[in-house]
Amino acid sequence: MNEADALDLVQFAIWTVIMGAGPAVATAMIVGVGIGLLQAVTQVQEVTLTFVPKIMAIFLVTIFTAHYMGASVFALANMSFALIEKGF
Repeated sequence: MNEADALDLVQFAIWTVIMGAGPAVATAMIVGVGIGLLQAVTQVQEVTLTFVPKIMAIFLVTIFTAHYMGASVFALANMSFALIEKGF
């Protein structure tokens, strides 16, 4: 295994993490901004009001994108095992 193969593997791993976590992070950010705006408009400063909708939204997005995340991790594992099979 040369430096180019190692760099490709690390780049693919980082990209897999970004694409796997992206939907949940984007959902949490959008829901958080929406609830923050709602709290600013209504002046209701309840701390627990932010957690429950975020948790529910992240849970739903994770359910809907689980197949995609699993496929991404599976592709990374296949690439890693193929490199190990080649002898690095």
